[in-house]
Amino acid sequence: MDEIINKVAESGLITFNLEDYYPKGERILFDVKNYLFQEIILKEKDFRTALLNLDWTNYKDKYVAVFCSTDAIVPTWAYMLVATYLEPYAKKIVFGNLTTLETILFNEALSKINIDEYRDERVIIKGCSQVPVPESAYVEITHLLKPIVKSLMFGEACSTVPLYKRK
Repeated sequence: MDEIINKVAESGLITFNLEDYYPKGERILFDVKNYLFQEIILKEKDFRTALLNLDWTNYKDKYVAVFCSTDAIVPTWAYMLVATYLEPYAKKIVFGNLTTLETILFNEALSKINIDEYRDERVIIKGCSQVPVPESAYVEITHLLKPIVKSLMFGEACSTVPLYKRK
């Protein structure tokens, strides 16, 4: 009887799973629109009063994206004021939508990896995940790894899409 050989395990391929760099925690939006007069005009006194009376503990340990969903002209200081209230509670505050938030969270996580571990290796960037991984994270890891790896692929070991091979 022939022995079954796991050729994938013996191939020397390293799988890089972006899912491993997903920061755990709730992501929420803070829409400045909700604190504007008729959802379009910022009245400074009313805005400040509304923020002062808000229960900011609802944002404790959460990742928060601050934005305005209407076409209102919101001065920069208003977003900054929101950030001053969020800062003691939120894990991370960004300006933008949830996509922007995910991009920043992944970029921060990926900036901390030791890419030298992948020097001269054959690397597969895993394609499927159980958590939302933005396309920007795939672009960023490609940017980080391409200069140092022997080859770079996307997918699973049994079915990869070649992206780069050093000559």
